[in-house]
Amino acid sequence: MFFFQLLIILLSTKLAGDVSVRLGQPAVLGKLIIGIIIGPAVFGWIDNSDLITQLSQIGVLLLMFLAGLETDIGELNRNRKSSLAVAIGGIIVPLVGGYYVGILFGMDHIPAIFLGLLFSATSVSITVQTLRDLGKLDSRESVTILGAAIVDDVLVVVLLAFLMSFTGVGDASLGIVIGQKFAFFIIIVLLGWKVVPLVMKWLAPLKVTEAVISAGLIICFAFAFLAEKLGVAGIIGAFAAGVAISQTSYKKKVEEKLEPIAYAVFVPIFFVSIGLAVSFEGFSDQIWFVVVLSVMAILSKLIGSGLGARLTGFNNHSSMSIGIGMISRGEVALIIAAIGLELQLLPQEYYTAVIFVLILTTIVTPPLLKWKFGR
Repeated sequence: MFFFQLLIILLSTKLAGDVSVRLGQPAVLGKLIIGIIIGPAVFGWIDNSDLITQLSQIGVLLLMFLAGLETDIGELNRNRKSSLAVAIGGIIVPLVGGYYVGILFGMDHIPAIFLGLLFSATSVSITVQTLRDLGKLDSRESVTILGAAIVDDVLVVVLLAFLMSFTGVGDASLGIVIGQKFAFFIIIVLLGWKVVPLVMKWLAPLKVTEAVISAGLIICFAFAFLAEKLGVAGIIGAFAAGVAISQTSYKKKVEEKLEPIAYAVFVPIFFVSIGLAVSFEGFSDQIWFVVVLSVMAILSKLIGSGLGARLTGFNNHSSMSIGIGMISRGEVALIIAAIGLELQLLPQEYYTAVIFVLILTTIVTPPLLKWKFGR
C-alpha cells in the first residue's frame, strides 16, 4: 500500500507543479493544493501515516539544508538588525490580533493569548522553495526573511514556555528554555566554525561511494537533532548546517549531489503532507471564525513584519515582499497547535478551524510572493 501511495505522491506533485507553472504560478503552489486533493479532505488516497510524517520531516530538513548552502553568511550578518525588527514586528502584531479574535469569538483570556502566540509563529520552508523557484533566494529580502524566521522561532518558543509556566501546564521552565536557546546558538557557531570543516575533511576522502554527500547529510541530521534536543525547530539546525558547509570547499559538490535526492522523493512528500492535515469536517459551523482569523493571520504578518523591514531601511516594495514571505505558518505552527490541544490551551472545538487557517496561510504565500517579486 505504501508503494502505491508513494507512486501517487510523486506522480501527482510533478503533474500539479507543471500545471501551476503553466498557469503562471510557482510549482510549489500546485504541490500544496494536490496534497489536499489526494488527502483525506477530498479523495482520501493518501493517509497521514507515521511513515509519511517521518519522510516529510526528512524532506523539510533537506529543503532548509539546501537553503543554508545557498545563503551568504556575510549578507545574513549584515541584515541582522532588519531580521530582528522583522521578527519582533511579526510577533507583536499577530499576538495582539490573534488575542482579540479569540476574545471576539468567546474564548477565555488564556486560550486567546495562545491563539495569538500560535499565529505569531513563522515557517519559511514554503517561502524558501517559492523564492528558489523564482530565482530570488540570494536576494537581500530573502536573507532577511531567513534571519527573521530564526529569531521568530526562538522568541515564540520562549513566549510559549512563559505561558505554560504562568498557567501551570506542562513541565516547561522558563529559565531552562532560555538557557537552551543560548546554548544552541553558542554550540552551533562553535561547531560550524571549528568542527564542520574538520569533519568534512575527515569523511570526504573515505574510499566509499558518495562520501562527500554522506558527510553533508551526517552534519545536517546531527545539527537538526541538536536543535530539537535544545528546544529549537529541527529546520533551524538543518539550515545552520547548510550555512556551515557553505563556508567549506565542499559546498558545490554537496549541493549538486543532494538536490536530486531531495527533490526526487523527500521534498514532494513534505509538500503533500501539509495538505493531509486539512479537514472540512464542521467547517460550515465556524465559517466566520475561519474568515476573520484568516484575514488577521495574513494581514498581521504583512503589517508587522513589513513595518519592521520599513523601519530598518527597506523601501515599500521590499518591505511588503518581506511581510509576504513571513505569512506562511506551515509545520512550526502545526506543531505548536498540537501542543496547545494536548495541554488544553487550544479549545478542541476550534482546533480543526485553526488548522485550516494555518494551511491557508501556507497556500496563499507562493502566489503572493510570485506577484510581488515578479513586479
